[in-house]
Amino acid sequence: MIANIAIGSNIGDPKSNVKEAIENLSAFGRIMAKSSFYATKPWGVTDQPDFCNAAVQIDTNLSARDLLSALKGIETLMGRTATYRWGPRLIDLDLLTYGDAKIDEPELIVPHPRMNERSFVLVPLAQIDKRFVAARDKLAPEDLNAVHVIPEGD
Repeated sequence: MIANIAIGSNIGDPKSNVKEAIENLSAFGRIMAKSSFYATKPWGVTDQPDFCNAAVQIDTNLSARDLLSALKGIETLMGRTATYRWGPRLIDLDLLTYGDAKIDEPELIVPHPRMNERSFVLVPLAQIDKRFVAARDKLAPEDLNAVHVIPEGD
C-alpha cells in the first residue's frame, strides 16, 4: 500500500532528525518519494523554534494500524518524549494517507483530519503527490510564503 507520511522536528538538529527518521522508515517499506526539507514556523503554539518539515511516500506491506505503530516506534527509538499539544518535538511522524482508505478510529484517522489546513504539511506533500497540489494552492499566500526550502548542503 502507498502511504504518505509527514515528518517534523524542531529540537536539537532538526534536519538531521528528519534524515534519521527517513532512514528508519525504510525498514518498513520502499521509499517511493521524498520531498525537499522545509523550514516552517510553528503551528498552534508559536513560541518555540522553527521546524524542519518533509514528507515521504512509502510502499509498505504493513496495515495502516501497524504502520502507525511503526511510526510511534521510530519516534520512541529516536528519543521523543511527551511535551504538550503542538509543543516542541525531537521528531513527529504523522500518517497522512494510506492508499485511498478512509479510517476513523479512536487512535487512527486517515486521511489526516487537519492536513488541508497546514502549509507545513501540504507544501511537501504536494511535491511528492500531485493529488494534493490543488489543496496546497488553496492556502492563503501568507501561509505559503511561510514555508521555505532548506538547501541540501545546510
